[in-house]
Amino acid sequence: MACVSGPAPRDLTLSDADMADAASAVSARAGQSSVAIETLTQRTDFLRTAKARRVGCAAFLVQARKASDKGPARIGFTCSKKIGNAVTRNRAKRRLRAVARAVLPARAQPGWDYVLVGRPGATVTHDFAALCRDLDAALEKIHGGAT
Repeated sequence: MACVSGPAPRDLTLSDADMADAASAVSARAGQSSVAIETLTQRTDFLRTAKARRVGCAAFLVQARKASDKGPARIGFTCSKKIGNAVTRNRAKRRLRAVARAVLPARAQPGWDYVLVGRPGATVTHDFAALCRDLDAALEKIHGGAT
C-alpha cells in the first residue's frame, strides 16, 4: 500500500476552552450554579424516561423525567440505525455528548433523567451553536422556566 502524504486531517472535536466558553455563556443566562451529572446506563432508566416528557427540536428529541428528589441529574444518548451506519451514529452521539457537556451543567435540575435522541440527517449536520440553543430551549420548555 502506498502512503499518502499531505495535510493532517482536522480534529473536529471541541477544545476544553470552547466547551468552557459555551457552558459559561449558558450558565450566565441561566443564573444558576453547576449540577452534578451522571450517565444513564440501565435500559430500564431509558424506558422510563421514554414514557415521560418529550420536547422535539430540529436535530434531536429530548426526553425527561423527574427520577428522584435527591441525587444528580443523569443523561443518556441514543441513536438508532435510522441515523445511518456506525460511523454516522457515533458522530451523532459525540455531537450530542458535546452539546450536553456545554449546556446541562448550568440548565439541568438535580434528580432529573434526560435522554437525547438523535434524528436522521439532522443531528450530524446541524450547526453546533444551534444544537446548544435547541437544548437550552427544550430544557426551558420541560421545566417551565423554573431553571
